[in-house]
Amino acid sequence: MSLKPSFVSLPRLLAASVVALALGACSPGMTLSPGLTQPMNRQGAEVNRVEALFLLNDYRRQQGAPAVRGDSVLDGIAQTLASNYAKTGAQPSLPPGATVMRLSAGYTTFAEVFSGWRNAPPDAAAIADVTTSRAGLGVAYDPTSSLGVYWVLVLAQ
Repeated sequence: MSLKPSFVSLPRLLAASVVALALGACSPGMTLSPGLTQPMNRQGAEVNRVEALFLLNDYRRQQGAPAVRGDSVLDGIAQTLASNYAKTGAQPSLPPGATVMRLSAGYTTFAEVFSGWRNAPPDAAAIADVTTSRAGLGVAYDPTSSLGVYWVLVLAQ
């Protein structure tokens, strides 16, 4: 009996990576990707938007919602809102054209903020809104604020 080498296709590899990422985010004792656990409470820190979108879409899939795609315009809007939120402490209003907006402050990593949204029923329902197809994420750090890191997630059709 001869064994033939097996080749893993790129889609299978990506799917396996997403599953591993989701399991890591939901399972105690598992290690999360550095892109999801990098602290944002320092100047110049940047969230890994690709990994954040994978985590968001895996959660949406588990809830029966279609995937959303990253949108650079919504990223810009979310970033502006997060920066203003950090400067003023005032929660922003839903921007024109957006269907959903989620806010958070005080969490230093995307893994923490996403866990908070996922575990709060109103936030969980909002991030799994089946009418949305695009997503933007913003994060800002203000070292003079008691909350430090401010997050904005914007979803639109």
